[in-house]
Amino acid sequence: MRKALLIIDRGSKELEVQHELLKISNQAKEKGGYIYSNFCFLEVIPPYIDEGIRNCIKENVDLIIVMPYFLYPGMKLKDAVKKTAAISKEKQVKLVITKPLCYSEVLKFVIIDRLTKLKLLNDIRLQDKECDVLVIGHGSSDRRATEAFIFTINGIKHSYRNVEYCFLELEGPTIQQGINSIIKKNPKIVLIMPYFLHKGIHIKHDVINEVKTALKRHSFTNILIADHIGVDNNMINLILRRANEVEKRIVYERNE
Repeated sequence: MRKALLIIDRGSKELEVQHELLKISNQAKEKGGYIYSNFCFLEVIPPYIDEGIRNCIKENVDLIIVMPYFLYPGMKLKDAVKKTAAISKEKQVKLVITKPLCYSEVLKFVIIDRLTKLKLLNDIRLQDKECDVLVIGHGSSDRRATEAFIFTINGIKHSYRNVEYCFLELEGPTIQQGINSIIKKNPKIVLIMPYFLHKGIHIKHDVINEVKTALKRHSFTNILIADHIGVDNNMINLILRRANEVEKRIVYERNE
């Protein structure tokens, strides 16, 4: 069967985001054995979903597997799924949609990996159980998104002395509140994990500026910021796992 993989991201004007998605789709193509793999955006800039599907169709594939590349459930995920389904019906193309990234143990391992690399890069010799961690999420007005985020946070709590979370916008605790709270617990060091998929404007400016502003109120300076999620083999494997789940479902339905 000739299969295509289409990754749907929310969308960003930042070139780094597009470069990351291109690397991710290329690596997924190679590891997954797809005829074609690429990305598209829900909003902000093209290629949009309809163009992404058209590009797959041009490759004469028998099946398009769509991966909503979202860390959280919520309205944006719903919009991506609805638009994809509508276009699929209009074009009468065989297409299946995977689950998003959330509620996977893989995300826990990615966070731990980022924090481990941060310690190595800065020659931090403290054990993980001596380190405090603050995970910064984007924030959402959708309760389900917050629940998915907290699920991942809970997965790393046993690995460190203390793990707390906060949000960049839309809900609390804010970054200021998160830093205030974690410093009150007298940490030896605070490792900050930006829980963002890409190096977009939030990572380049917003998170950094908010952290700097928050730290002006404290004399504590032993704080380090890890890299965002970005291009990661674990994430590639998660994409392929989600794709494999829906492919198995198709085979099961055929055999019923």
